[in-house]
Amino acid sequence: MYDKLIYEISKGDRIAYSLPSNEIEGFKIADDLRRKTPLDMPEVTELDVVRHYTKLSLKNYGVDQGFYPLGSCTMKYNPKIDEEIASLSGFMNIHPLQSVDTLQGALKIYYETSLLLKELTGMEEFSFNPFAGAHGELVGLMIMKQYHINRGDFKRTKVIVPNSAHGTNPASSSVCGFEVIEVESTDKGTVDIEKLRAVVDDTVAGIMLTNPNTVGIFEKDILEIAKIMHDNGSLLYYDGANLNAVLGTVRPADMGFDIMHINLHKTFSTPHGGGGPGSGPVGVKKELVDLLPNPRVVKNKEGYDFLYSDKSIGSISGFYGNFLVVVRAYCYILSLGKENIANVSKLAVLNANYIKESLKDCYKLPITGLCKHEVVFDGLIEGDASTLEVAKRLLDYGYHPPTIYFPLLFHQSIMIEPTENESRETIDDFIKVMKKIAVEAKETPELLHNAPHNTIVKRLDEVKAARFPIVKYKDLLRTQ
Repeated sequence: MYDKLIYEISKGDRIAYSLPSNEIEGFKIADDLRRKTPLDMPEVTELDVVRHYTKLSLKNYGVDQGFYPLGSCTMKYNPKIDEEIASLSGFMNIHPLQSVDTLQGALKIYYETSLLLKELTGMEEFSFNPFAGAHGELVGLMIMKQYHINRGDFKRTKVIVPNSAHGTNPASSSVCGFEVIEVESTDKGTVDIEKLRAVVDDTVAGIMLTNPNTVGIFEKDILEIAKIMHDNGSLLYYDGANLNAVLGTVRPADMGFDIMHINLHKTFSTPHGGGGPGSGPVGVKKELVDLLPNPRVVKNKEGYDFLYSDKSIGSISGFYGNFLVVVRAYCYILSLGKENIANVSKLAVLNANYIKESLKDCYKLPITGLCKHEVVFDGLIEGDASTLEVAKRLLDYGYHPPTIYFPLLFHQSIMIEPTENESRETIDDFIKVMKKIAVEAKETPELLHNAPHNTIVKRLDEVKAARFPIVKYKDLLRTQ
């Protein structure tokens, strides 16, 4: 049934809600700030408004509705109890300009969350100032740069980024003013050690890695990589995007990393759909602690307070990061406890390898060894269909597609990350659909060429949609 747009059912003099009259005595909007023409808004009943937005919400897809194989990097299930606690008025209604003595509860959560993250990662200290993972990357690289400057080593202007690294790493390095040196991977998906040695010299400030890497493979030579970099006077940066794969099992500091960020909104229970909110706390080893952004939360005899360091890289955000994201992470870690948190990584790895083994006869598997939290295929083994068409066809079966055409190491990449949350039954159903699509690609490829068939919006001209997007309802009506 066609749902009329809210503007199509607009009728004059229907008022769903009236704003209260101005209660501020003497307040008047200046004439130059007033609209010169009436605001073009639909005039509908309150019930029409409720139905309109309810129908829109049902057209959206999220992890609460079904399997979301984009994984912890984008859409991991987040326990509702964490949302409930973060919604308590005492947390939601504080203000960063309150005096410190009225913020003791919030500062205690910051401090204790830092203790938990230090134990999980091996780092000496954390800052919660960064608002997102990429923001954390930038902060970590600023710390790396300042470390070398403080030592009078001004020629270190390069950062090594393997081609298996997280996609934001080159961008963050460039924003920080570094020259990016790319190092190729071996056919096993890991850093080519000899090619790494060839580019390491006294101009290299450090290397950015995520371990396991973006192909889902653990860098087994990480200790050797760390030795190569440290012997050169360079630092190691750990991108926490894939921390879900080693949580509670392996600590980045023990691998040799000096700086890292954590995506609290990916690994530690904050809904990430729609682009936020995020939090990218940065952790460092002992010799780098004083460089962390101002301020840091510390505990003293009177309670909790902010500490400002004159050696810091400075302030990198307004106030002290996204507090409610930290609240959710605090609840998430405490609810799992030390005895259970390692099950996150173990189950994530189990689920990814189960999918890998179940689909390797239908989809090309360029790296056959043990994967960690995600598995990357390189398109279909047989059949006339591209990775994009497989993804479009998945929509017909009610699944959000996995990440496609990334990582760039493979031409037809399909990157599937099931996370630790999904049941055996859910994963089995997904596997059956993927196998069915593989059969369709051989027997009835036109089904994939024209997919999706069952969605509200059918196959788009993606180039046209990108260049000429329809963003206004009146423009949409003209296309009907």
